[in-house]
Amino acid sequence: MLQFFKKLIRPFSKMRWAIGAKLRALFARPLDRATCDALEQLLYEADLGPKVTADLVEALRIHAKEHPDPAGFIPFLKTEIRALFPERKVSSLTSPPHVILVTGVNGSGKTTSIIKLAHRYQQEGKSVLLAAADTFRAAASQQLATWAERIQAPIIRSQTGSDPAAVVFDALNSAKTRKSDLLIIDTAGRLQNKTALMQELAKMRRVLTQQVPGAPHETLLILDATMGQNALDQARAFHQFTPITGIILTKLDGSAKGGIAVAIQKELGIPILWVGTGETMEDLIPFDPASYVDALFND
Repeated sequence: MLQFFKKLIRPFSKMRWAIGAKLRALFARPLDRATCDALEQLLYEADLGPKVTADLVEALRIHAKEHPDPAGFIPFLKTEIRALFPERKVSSLTSPPHVILVTGVNGSGKTTSIIKLAHRYQQEGKSVLLAAADTFRAAASQQLATWAERIQAPIIRSQTGSDPAAVVFDALNSAKTRKSDLLIIDTAGRLQNKTALMQELAKMRRVLTQQVPGAPHETLLILDATMGQNALDQARAFHQFTPITGIILTKLDGSAKGGIAVAIQKELGIPILWVGTGETMEDLIPFDPASYVDALFND
């Protein structure tokens, strides 16, 4: 856990802003209306979102009436935020093949996250087959294939413009034949054409369910932490198209507003399962709420 904490806290320790230091300076004065307004602005700027921010300020205002010692304000806020996150449950793999459908907008770090996830399972001794079902962009399939070669993972792909559901069908048959432990499927993320995306995802899910009852067993959404509230809007949109079971939050090493994880949890209730904190294969780590909150309030 110590190693995890150091790795998760590293991106925040390099930020130009330091919410912990700012809060301590803020709480050096009485918790009056002006202080609460300043607190609201600070939390909002940290990307905790308007709902979370308003709830936290009101909760602290009530708490301070019975516990006026400002030394307890930051621990109180940390406890309130930590309570928003459920305990992370380690997902157990189903009988092979365990199917993971991955979606997210272009540029969110979808391809590299898929490869990092595949690499993690390979390190655990699992066999992984990849499927390039983002057939809308030739570059997407090629990029995934290039990365797949680096980790020596087999991949099923097709020509640009071909039916994504057909790729999924072939990939699932191949996974069965190979007796692969996991099938990880890359899908298109063009939100500008929501109707087409919704139809594509629905068709792929039907193909999967027909061949393997219960598939896909996981549907993961890739979100770019640097996008802030736009990431929350993306999550809402994708969740309308297909039930999202978990989130991979990428680029925390480049985000100055790491509080977006709090807003996502509060407003959508979708668990954040993994976080990306760098460029190497090992820079995809399980999301730990306690370590995350400590990092968020770090000086």
